[in-house]
Amino acid sequence: MSRIGVIGAGYVGLTTAACFARLGHTVVCADVDEAKVEALGRAEVGAHEPGLAELVAEGLRARRLRFVPGNAEALSEVDFVFLCVPTPTGADGAADLTAVHAVLREARDAVAPGCVLVIKSTVPAGTTERVAALVGRPDVQVVSNPEFLREGHAVEDFLRPQRVVVGAEVEEAARRVVALYEGTGAPTLVTGSASAELVKYASNCFLAMKLSYVNSLAELCEHVGADIADVTEGMRLDDRIGASFLEPGPGWGGSCFPKDTRALLSTAEKADVDFPLLRATIGTNGHQAHRVVAMVREAVGGSLDGVRLGLLGLTFKAGTDDLRDSPALAVAALLAEEGARLTGYDPCVEADCGPVTVLDSPEAVAEGVDGLVVLTEWPEFAELDWPNVAAAMSHQVIVDTRNLLPGDKVTEAGFRLVSLGRG
Repeated sequence: MSRIGVIGAGYVGLTTAACFARLGHTVVCADVDEAKVEALGRAEVGAHEPGLAELVAEGLRARRLRFVPGNAEALSEVDFVFLCVPTPTGADGAADLTAVHAVLREARDAVAPGCVLVIKSTVPAGTTERVAALVGRPDVQVVSNPEFLREGHAVEDFLRPQRVVVGAEVEEAARRVVALYEGTGAPTLVTGSASAELVKYASNCFLAMKLSYVNSLAELCEHVGADIADVTEGMRLDDRIGASFLEPGPGWGGSCFPKDTRALLSTAEKADVDFPLLRATIGTNGHQAHRVVAMVREAVGGSLDGVRLGLLGLTFKAGTDDLRDSPALAVAALLAEEGARLTGYDPCVEADCGPVTVLDSPEAVAEGVDGLVVLTEWPEFAELDWPNVAAAMSHQVIVDTRNLLPGDKVTEAGFRLVSLGRG
């Protein structure tokens, strides 16, 4: 088994560290946030990620996992260093590599001969080669190993991945990284570093395209009298299309899709490659929040000024506590701009979010409101006691942007139900 250093104890870094420890490696995970390091040393995991806290506790008990402040211990006396630092969107839309370069300046002199630097952060094509030149040490190889972790399924995705992609200019270094995943049973792709880097962006942007496509298709269904559920069911039967990412919604968000679509578009522009399909994907997503607000406005009578609305779901998707670039919050902001008064409930959100006063139950949100808007696909929303919910409301109107609710039970309870893509 190998000695692994992980730089960054955020969502990707913490999952990487805990899962490699589960696979039998000895891992030291470093972060600049000393309070976070202390909490993780007590197995206190703040992120809502099924199974992650248990893995951290297991690794600590087995002494295969340690958390340290600062990067020195995670860079020295290890066989591999995984860079899991943020690469947020910069002012020009490109990935901001400030954190990556900061670690590299420290790593250049700290890592031992024969160590492999592994870039797990999402970075533009060509970064790994440029990093290798910056490190400037022939005894240290730099490898790309992009992550494909879905929020809410990160542990499962790491330990039972659909694929492991490793890119390097020296195949021996790539094979050493592949060997770390032995036991996962995953298919592996060893390729050049630029190709590996592009796989991550290409995958996320393609999924974003599917979501934007189905949202436009849902709008068309509303105009021609078709049902988006039937249309997408017919599409899913075609193996060439696939079954996932064909559900309409209020838009896509989260920590990856928004920044990765902008970053890939920036890469294309810098390479003088026109990419109108990706540009349209981003534009369609920006339009979707306005479309949802228009549906809500019409459902409550033509004006939102002074209207009381209850929002069900605030995170960008079910199964996570992540509010970053949440389409639910984008919709909420537009509703508030038009004068709506907003309360909301989400199983993973306790504090108020911008214009939304967060309450402790769906029933509390329904009390006295003029309408409900389902914005996140939490399964529990489909199981509510709809007659009781109806009795609590001033007006029995629901706009279901996830097509989650059981239409027969909702309408039997006296609601007017408005769903996406149903003409």
